[in-house]
Amino acid sequence: MLFWPRAIAVWLLIMLLESVLATLRALFLAPAIGDFPARQLGVLTGCVLVFLVTLIAFIWLRARSGGALLRIGALWVSLTVLFEAGLGRLVLGFDWARILSDYDLSRGGLMGLGLVAMLLTPLVVGKIRGLPVKS
Repeated sequence: MLFWPRAIAVWLLIMLLESVLATLRALFLAPAIGDFPARQLGVLTGCVLVFLVTLIAFIWLRARSGGALLRIGALWVSLTVLFEAGLGRLVLGFDWARILSDYDLSRGGLMGLGLVAMLLTPLVVGKIRGLPVKS
């Protein structure tokens, strides 16, 4: 279980990069295409970002079983939901309807799909890297 501090460090890097992308998206993309479509695109770019960071940091994470990789993904999802809710409510002053709109697939919210991708990314990267991934 030596991978937990490293998994948290990688998640912090992901959140830092996601925050930079979110700021750029709000400043440049949202005025051009609208806030909600920009947030939808942000989920897709976020998935790519999580994949690339995980690909680069994979060996450093030192997790070698499928179960460990899924636990890392679950940790990242849990921390991300807490981060998003805390940032949205406490820092940005969003109401719950605004925050939850990103998760409402029936209305185009893609965040739930992004979280599923985040959950599975460590396992997928493990398979791509060709490392023996056992449960």
